[in-house]
Amino acid sequence: MHLSLLLFLLSLTLISSPPPSAAAPPQQYIEVTAPLLFDSLTPSCTLPLLSHSFANTTGHPPTNATYSSPPTNCTWSNAVLHFSAASNGSQPDRTAAVWLSGSELLRTTTAEPTADGIFWNFRKDVTRYASLLRQSNLSLSVMLDNVLDDLHTGIFHVNVTFLYYDVVNTTDLAANTPLSLFRPDQNSVSLELNANPADLILPISSAGDEGFWFKIESESDSVSHGIEIPANTYRAVIEIYVSFHKNDAFWYTNPSDYYLEMNNLTTQRGHGAYREVLVKLDGNVIGSVIPFPVIYSGGINPLFWEPLVSMGTFNLPSYEQELTPFLGMLLDGNRHFLGINVAAASSYWLVDANLHLWLDQNSSNVEAGPIKYTNPSSCVERQAKFHELDGKFKIEGERKSEFSGWVNSTAGNFTTYVYSKVEFENKIVFKHNGTSKSVKQEVKVVDKVEVKSALGHSVSNVSRERRYPLKLTTTAMPGSEKDSCLMTSELDHSLKEEKKENGDFKRKSENRQKCRGWMFVGDGGILSGAAATSQSYHVKDSYGCYTRRVLAAGGSIKNDTHNCLCAAAA
Repeated sequence: MHLSLLLFLLSLTLISSPPPSAAAPPQQYIEVTAPLLFDSLTPSCTLPLLSHSFANTTGHPPTNATYSSPPTNCTWSNAVLHFSAASNGSQPDRTAAVWLSGSELLRTTTAEPTADGIFWNFRKDVTRYASLLRQSNLSLSVMLDNVLDDLHTGIFHVNVTFLYYDVVNTTDLAANTPLSLFRPDQNSVSLELNANPADLILPISSAGDEGFWFKIESESDSVSHGIEIPANTYRAVIEIYVSFHKNDAFWYTNPSDYYLEMNNLTTQRGHGAYREVLVKLDGNVIGSVIPFPVIYSGGINPLFWEPLVSMGTFNLPSYEQELTPFLGMLLDGNRHFLGINVAAASSYWLVDANLHLWLDQNSSNVEAGPIKYTNPSSCVERQAKFHELDGKFKIEGERKSEFSGWVNSTAGNFTTYVYSKVEFENKIVFKHNGTSKSVKQEVKVVDKVEVKSALGHSVSNVSRERRYPLKLTTTAMPGSEKDSCLMTSELDHSLKEEKKENGDFKRKSENRQKCRGWMFVGDGGILSGAAATSQSYHVKDSYGCYTRRVLAAGGSIKNDTHNCLCAAAA
């Protein structure tokens, strides 16, 4: 073993060994995100809705509760879903979701329990679902897919609570509230779903026998859902929820099928490292998503995520596609089908969607028509060169789309222009007879939506650029014990986003994690190991900044600092 590796392992052992404890208290797990504006406010009202212990739930329907809107004396403009959970024992990461009347509000995964017990909680802004939240006698459904047996003993105790805030009329926002800039501007036309919630939300989801998500097992597994929208719809946006599991849990590390076949490898983690979630209208591709590669708490090295979980673990992102240019088709009075499938998918993916619709309250119908629609152009190039277990794989992909369409409502005749471009590059290298693997991936997504009046004046426009680079190196060597293996790994991944609205700078953020660790693996589990994870999160907009830095090692937080100061310009 190289001296540098030995020193690295020793350094991790020294910083990560916790002091002995006869009875350690349950450990809190955290995901680093920006604070919500509402964190400094007292809720107008609070609605505890579900408290349930999820034990052996696989193959069973979700747990349900009846949702009713807050009382009339509770004035609110914004809403938050508070999700809390606790567990102890042994259990790998599990997937969960919350639906209201079949529309998904949250996709989440669990942290891995320990003998001493763990707990976590987080809040999600769900103002975009206000049209549902103002209704009563709706079914709120929670699914947490879990298995109990002699090996898997962890039961997850979950609480779901809704909090309602009167942000529009409040006067007690502290001057130093982090990111107070995110108060919606009520005097401008906004394309943001939370700032301008839809009037109606239609679920694009399954029957709900085992959760309302669709399960996609392969590329040919295309799912579709029939819809008929109101005749007075003047805007439409589809919001997609997606998570990847089992053979595709680390799809961005998968080699080609030919490599597996030539080396007689039995793993099903193949099909290469390119995945694209395609959105279809009546069988035609109208949009696509390359999802952010969320790493669940059992991923790569589980010690990385104790107790600082990976980005998106507790609150997986959803993805929006503007469909307003297609209203000329959707408003023809016929039934249409919105579909989702995953290019090159292996078993399995969980997908569903919400269709957000805005209605003309002063008319029973609107007119709409297309200006420009072409099939999104796409190009994927693959290269592979290998000898036995060593080799190199490279995939480059790009998809561009431009759509536009007009809508004539009582507010006037407006044309919506939509442009999107997705660029993808993935490189995988195997060395040392396949025992060393490195992955480098770059994804860049550019989305632009602009609304113009009949005279050609820009009414509203939003542009957003997202990048999520990832670098991963893993090495496996025989361990000192029989059938054991020493695995070392390094990870550097981030999510960068920059947004402009109406030509002005709106928001810029970067969330980055760096991880290093080792573990001896045998008998289906981790025999020993150590890891350290550092995370830096920074967000800035035209009003202020928020920065947080966290270091975790040996299953505990070593350092956690945050501030609301903007660095001075150089």
